[in-house]
Amino acid sequence: MNQELLLQRARHLFDDYLKAHRLRRTPERFAVLETLYRSNEHLDAEKIYQLLRRRRRSISRATVYNTLDLLVKCELALRHQFEPHQARYERAYGARQHDHLICLHCRKVVEFCDPRIHQISTRMGALFDFRIAHHSLILYGYCSDCHGKSAHTESSSNPLLHDLPKSTHR
Repeated sequence: MNQELLLQRARHLFDDYLKAHRLRRTPERFAVLETLYRSNEHLDAEKIYQLLRRRRRSISRATVYNTLDLLVKCELALRHQFEPHQARYERAYGARQHDHLICLHCRKVVEFCDPRIHQISTRMGALFDFRIAHHSLILYGYCSDCHGKSAHTESSSNPLLHDLPKSTHR
């Protein structure tokens, strides 16, 4: 589906959600939605705030955070906790299931889709009589730009490694 049509449908769904919950339908809220849906990145709230400010939009950080919470509640955005103490967001409407690779050095996020992961999920659900609602797979490592750099040594100075479960440290 083309990006403009996707954005138009997301706007309509958000408008319906705001009306149904008797919430204000402000231009600032729709600006946050538009910024998220026009991006191909996983954005944090501060990045969205900065992008809106660069476009001369008068908006507060609180409005950005509150709108992102609303977008998650109405399932138009996904919230990811790739890093400690910082959430990143991506559009949810019209998005296909995918998983993520995260660079521990530069924090680059790469999306990938492999049907074998869905097959494993389905198989495990059947094996354990478990109804799988969704899954999340995040692989941490070093991107091609960073894997040769000496800065990628696994140490306690890397906040992404510091807060990972111990079984993921190798």
